[in-house]
Amino acid sequence: MTEEGPSQAADAMLGLDEPKKMTREDWRKKKELEEQRKLGNAPAEVDEEGKDINPHIPQYISSVPWYIDPSKRPTLKHQRPQEEEEDVVSSIGQWYKRGVDEKHIYTKFRKGSCENCGALTHKKKDCLERPRKVGAKFTGSSIAPDEHSQPNLALDYDGKRDRWNGYDPEDHHRIVEEYAKVDVAKRTLKAQKLQDELASGKLMEQAEREHDSEDEDEDKYADDIDMPGQNFDSKRRITVRNLRIREDIAKYLRNLDPNSAYYDPKTRAMRENPYYNTGMNPDEVGYAGDNFVRYSGDTITMAQTQLFAWEAYEKGSEVHLQADPTKLELLHQSFKVKKEDFKEKQKETILERTEDYVEYSRHGAVIKGLDKAIARSKYEEDVCVWGSYWREGFWGYKCCHSMVKQSYCTGEAGINTASTSACVPFVEGLDEMEEEQPKTLLEMHQEKMKEKKKKKKKNKNKKKNQGSDSSDSEDEEKKKAKLQKALEAEAQRLKQVEAIMKIDERKRPYNSLQEVKEPTEEEMEAFQMKRGREDDPMHSFLRQ
Repeated sequence: MTEEGPSQAADAMLGLDEPKKMTREDWRKKKELEEQRKLGNAPAEVDEEGKDINPHIPQYISSVPWYIDPSKRPTLKHQRPQEEEEDVVSSIGQWYKRGVDEKHIYTKFRKGSCENCGALTHKKKDCLERPRKVGAKFTGSSIAPDEHSQPNLALDYDGKRDRWNGYDPEDHHRIVEEYAKVDVAKRTLKAQKLQDELASGKLMEQAEREHDSEDEDEDKYADDIDMPGQNFDSKRRITVRNLRIREDIAKYLRNLDPNSAYYDPKTRAMRENPYYNTGMNPDEVGYAGDNFVRYSGDTITMAQTQLFAWEAYEKGSEVHLQADPTKLELLHQSFKVKKEDFKEKQKETILERTEDYVEYSRHGAVIKGLDKAIARSKYEEDVCVWGSYWREGFWGYKCCHSMVKQSYCTGEAGINTASTSACVPFVEGLDEMEEEQPKTLLEMHQEKMKEKKKKKKKNKNKKKNQGSDSSDSEDEEKKKAKLQKALEAEAQRLKQVEAIMKIDERKRPYNSLQEVKEPTEEEMEAFQMKRGREDDPMHSFLRQ
């Protein structure tokens, strides 16, 4: 054992020798071959499994290291999924078995099977069959077949999410066969019906009717066929390319002046006249623009007819300009006549409503007929208004020369009286004195009592006024004293402020200019009296 061990190790070392160094010529040939393979001029290298190796794959991926196995050729097998490492997954045909095993039918009760139905695959508590009055264990008859032993499927990611997994194609074949049977039954019924109609003679009459209806349908649908470029539909527009005959002169070559008519190269259209600046007559020129062709001759009437055809088709009339032009022209003429008649009737109804017919211009001036009369009031205006009459510095009414506001109107009688006698308004005090009636003893006694009460009140008021005067004088003295103290305090505060303002900002004491208490009325008045006013011309004199 000791002699064989070193010999085997030596053989292994000889087998793992480092590969020989390539000559410069061999290296150059190898590089040229790689370049040719990359360009596709030489066939690609083949691995041990006979598969081509992409020449653009790096060498460190395709070649096997020399210290593992120097004899191996370049391969990509290690880059592919390894069979020994792959998980075993169920095939696409494998699925859980449905139903019961009907191949094997048992007639005797087996030990360990269900006591209710006799199946061997479940117990009595798991049985889904209706509980029998006497179980299969005791009767030994009507033993239910066993369920299938379900396989343990190992599904991959796609297999778990496959909605058709476990689908049986035979189910679809059954549906196809059912529909095929229905079709055969329909054909037999139809053939039998045709034979009965042929025997009775009704089939020939029905065939003639169908032939006539087919001819009518052809005529009916022929009107709906639209010609290219003529159908007008907002959802589907059909246009014809504006192609030019090669022998004709191009539109943009008719006048090379850059200030002439604009040519649109996309639509090949030149709407204006290219010879407009040359002074040539459009009738003498071979081409005077697309608009000249569009708005000359019968083009306008053609466009109006086409527009009428579209409007009539939308309202239910089956007319077409190209399919049935005569019908469309007659319908258009009758429409014009009816329109004129309707306008005349409308004009007559307007004339019947009013006595006078008047036409106005856009600016409101009367063109035809008489202007509308101004509505006048049956009452005389600007007469019975306060302020319509003035005399000797007083306002009045013009209708009756009355100087009293909101008085009754007297008319001409008032004017005559005002002219004869001087009537002055707002006379205060009248000479008429009403005669005084004699008073009773009770009334005289009540008046005396009232006078006595008035005298007592006057005396009380006098005493109160005297007391209030003395109290007011005391209050004024107190206020003066408080104001004097407030003025002294304000003068002291101003001196303190001046002293603090002279100190540098960085050396001032904290919150030196802030006071917390609320000022009194005297302090506010003292502040207003001591406050300096810069706009006062005596400000500098007072400071001294």
